[in-house]
This record gives sequence, structure tokens and C-alpha cells, in this order.
Amino acid sequence: MTAPFKAAAVQFEPTMFAKARNIEALLALVETAAEAGARLVVTPEMGTTGYCWHDRAEVAPFVEPIPGPTTRRFEALARARGIYVVIGMPEVDPRTNLYYNAAVLIGPEGVVGTHRKTHPYISEPKWAVSGDLGHQVFETRIGRIALLVCMDIHFVETARLAGLRGADVICHVSNWLAERTPAPYWINRAFENGCYLVEANRWGLERGVQFSGGSCIIAPDATILDVVDGGDGIAMAEIDPALARARTLWGEPILEQRRPDLYAELMTNTFAWNPHDFFRLYGHEPLPEGRKAKVAVAEMAPGPDVEANLAEIGRLAAAAADLGAELVVFPERALTGLADPAAGAVEAGGRAVAALCAIAADLKIHLVAGLAERDGEARFDSAALAGPHGLVGLYRKIHLTRADAAWAQAGDAFAVFDLPFGRLGLMIGHDASFPETGRILALRGCDLIACPAAVKERFHLGHEGTAVAQPAPIPTGADPLHWHQYRVRAGENNCWLAFANVRAPLEGYPGLSGVFGPDTFLFPRQEAIVSGNAAVAVAEIDTGTVGGPYPTHVARRKDLVLMRQPHHYRELVAAPAAG
Repeated sequence: MTAPFKAAAVQFEPTMFAKARNIEALLALVETAAEAGARLVVTPEMGTTGYCWHDRAEVAPFVEPIPGPTTRRFEALARARGIYVVIGMPEVDPRTNLYYNAAVLIGPEGVVGTHRKTHPYISEPKWAVSGDLGHQVFETRIGRIALLVCMDIHFVETARLAGLRGADVICHVSNWLAERTPAPYWINRAFENGCYLVEANRWGLERGVQFSGGSCIIAPDATILDVVDGGDGIAMAEIDPALARARTLWGEPILEQRRPDLYAELMTNTFAWNPHDFFRLYGHEPLPEGRKAKVAVAEMAPGPDVEANLAEIGRLAAAAADLGAELVVFPERALTGLADPAAGAVEAGGRAVAALCAIAADLKIHLVAGLAERDGEARFDSAALAGPHGLVGLYRKIHLTRADAAWAQAGDAFAVFDLPFGRLGLMIGHDASFPETGRILALRGCDLIACPAAVKERFHLGHEGTAVAQPAPIPTGADPLHWHQYRVRAGENNCWLAFANVRAPLEGYPGLSGVFGPDTFLFPRQEAIVSGNAAVAVAEIDTGTVGGPYPTHVARRKDLVLMRQPHHYRELVAAPAAG
């Protein structure tokens, strides 16, 4: 087993047109990290040259092949110190004369491997082409190392490929901007794949662009082990490959619990065409007419008494309806209780679900509520969607925890339903731990995802605030919910997400339910979170289009989802879990 080692994330502000100076400064920072005991040192994206190039002609004097003069400088240092170094640089392929935004891993043995940025940000097409080397994991003397470049990590698929290929650590080199860092996306990618993330970001202002800093090292359990806020600096922490190779999330064997047999849709790009045209092709399942609507989440502590649970559901649903909600989402097993679910399971066609439908009919709204479902001898962890005209549909949880599997069997189909204001997808609790779930629902055209949950474990982190100046309205102050896993799930899929968690503090359930918006980088955030003594939060969502044939709201356009590169993702539908 590979021994623990120290890793370092270098934060640095390069200067454009000063490549030699940048390289000398980076060499000095790497040397400092090595002197402090680091065996892996990661430096920022395009750290040798700066980032904001106008076109190929402007960057041409600074591109190099790999290996080349710059990599040889770092190779000499790596050999002398017995370390591994990741540098970000503009690469030219001598065979094609194409340019790439590249990250290169260098060790005592020389160049170990290169990653060419596969998912371009808005700036890359001005001078670089998309990467063609896939998403590799490199076996080294210190462990298994994956490389990603900035925008790559916006996409759940890239880090998942690294996890499936056995990465102990993802080295993410970036020029991140437009939010306070460490970025929630960074935290989620480490957390959902059970591996470390060494994040080397730049800081400073370049051609009017403010970069965010926040270079850090993130543990598999989402703990920020060390961080640099602003300025040049080095974050350092210990990496334990054995901890990463356990591949756990909340103690669950996260990769073993995947359902690749159900993930074929990850290989599609349903938003490559105008979604209004694509989803109504051949007259089959067109998207509902979008519009504004109010959606609510409600927190409760369901007990074993179904009648008492129904009474609480009715009370909270009425309160939400009074606030204008057309859909109210309740927690996992809100109908039947959390204790002994097998014994308390009810039939979908039975009296309890009928009573839920009666509440929806009386209030003329839709309700989503979790239940332990009995179907003959089988048991399922399910969610019912009830509407004014009865039971609209049922979803059976696909991804089971070990505790779930002790009483329930897994569902075998994702569920999507059309409501008057948009397309709704359902997931339950642990389903959201798997980025594949939200992605498939988004690819099916969901405007909104409802997630009943009963989560005790930590899924959020606070932020003390940053000294890095940001243009308004980007927040820089302290935030107790800077990272919220379910907010990330909403933004990465350009969907509204209604997360309804059990609130029972004495039993460890924190609540923190909310309706989260579809745009990660829109501030102030479009969301409503249950807080204080309230049990309900209501948010206005918008799925509408204002004139013209194309969607005008991000939940319908899915700007991020349409930029996926599915030709890279084939292993996601077949790969076995890595050890």
C-alpha cells in the first residue's frame, strides 16, 4: 500500500508576456514546497504565461511542445528533490500545430503524462482546441494521480472518470473566477468520488478579469485541510492514499453502489438542439409550457403513526399553499416514518396514499412525499407524486445505502412527470450522492427535481469570508452554507432542485432543506432555505420563455449541460468500481 505523503497547492499570479519571470517564480514556489516536505506540488492553470489571450497569434510566442524547454526545467527540480510537479501551460502539438490548454505531470523520471483541457471555457476557443487525450489516471511512486483543468470540473463526468479509474488525488489546475473559493464544485467532486482534490488556482486581475484564489487541499470527506485565500502562497496537507482507496461517502461504498446498467443516457447530448424542438420531435413527450410558479419544501420528523404523519403533512401543505405554492415536497418516508420501514410499509394503492391524494385535491396542489412501499412481498423506498386528480406517479429509490438494502430492494427506473408549470424529476436521499442521477433527469428535460431525504451526515460547509475583491454582486462575506451539496446538484444540472430533509435535531437530522436555483453563478442566489423556527420555505421558479422559438431561461436552455462532451464518457456506463 502506498504510504501517506504531503501535497502542496501553489497559488500564484502570473504576468502576461513575462514567461521567463513566471517560470522562475514558479520554480521558487515549488522549491519552497519541497523544502517543507511536499512530494506532490500542483501549480495553476496557464501559470507559465497567464490566461487571457486574444487569439492564436498573441499566444503563439509562448506555446511549447511537451516535453520541451519548460518541462525540462521542472524535471530537473523534480529529479533533484524526488518530487512530482503539475504545471499548467499552453501546449503546441508539433505534428498538427494545434494549441492546447494543458496540465503536465512531471516526476523524477521525467514527463509522466499530460492532460489537455477537454471542456473549454469561453476563452479557449479564441486560441486552443479541446483536448484529445481523455481523462487519464497516472500511476506514480506516491499514488494514482488524475489531472483536470479548470472548466473540466464543472462537469460531473470528468471527476467521476478519475474516481472510477482509481485516482487517489485529482490535481485540479485552474483560473477560477466569479465566486468565493474554495468553490463548491471543487468540494463536491472530492466528496462524491471519495478522493482528495489538490486545487491550485491563480489570483489577481488580468485584462479586467478578477480571479478568486482560494487554492486548497480537500479531503475525501469534504474537509478543507488547508487553504490560501488571496496572494501568492502554498497550501499543504497530508494525502493518505488508503483513505481514498476506501471509496466511501458517509461510510457507504459509493462506487460499488452505482447503477451503470441504468446510465446509458449519459452518452447522449439531448440539449445539442433547441430543446423545444428536440423534446417535441414526432409529437412525443413535448416539454410542458413553462411559466412562473411557487415551489415549497417542508421539514418534519415523521414517526410510526401514519395518521399523525398525514395530519402534519396536511398542516404544512396548507401553510405552503397559503403562500402560493403549487408543489410541496416532503422528506423521505414522511408518510410512513423512519423506524422499522419494512413493518410500516404501505401499498401505493392503499388508504395512506389515498389520504395524501385527498390533501392534494383539497388544496388543489401537487405533493411529493416519501414512503416505505409494499408491493406483494417486495419493499421499496419510494416517493409518491399526488395531484388534484389523484396519484400522478411513483418513484422507487435506485441507489440504496447499506441500511436501505437491509429492508428494501432497489428501483430500476428513473421517473419524470409533466406538471402544469414544467417537467419534474424525482430522486430520494442517497440518489443525490450519485451525480449520475441528477444528470440523467436533466438530460430528460427536467426543469425541477424534487428530492425527499432523511440525511443525518454532513452535506454542507461554511466559509469565513474572503479578502479577494470581487465585482458586485458576487458575495465575499462569511456564509454558513457556502457549500451545500444539493445546491451544487441544482446548478451543475441547470435545474431547480427542491430538497426536503427530515428535521429532528435530537436524532441528528439537521433539516437545511431548500429550493435551489439552476444557475451556480447568479447572485444573489435564487433560492429559499428553511431557517429558524419555520418548517416551510417557498421559492418562485421560472421555466418560461419570453418570445421567440428558443428558451430564454437557463432551466430550459441548460447552458452547462449542453457543453458536455459525451464521447469522453463511455466508461461511465460500463466501468466497474475501482479498488
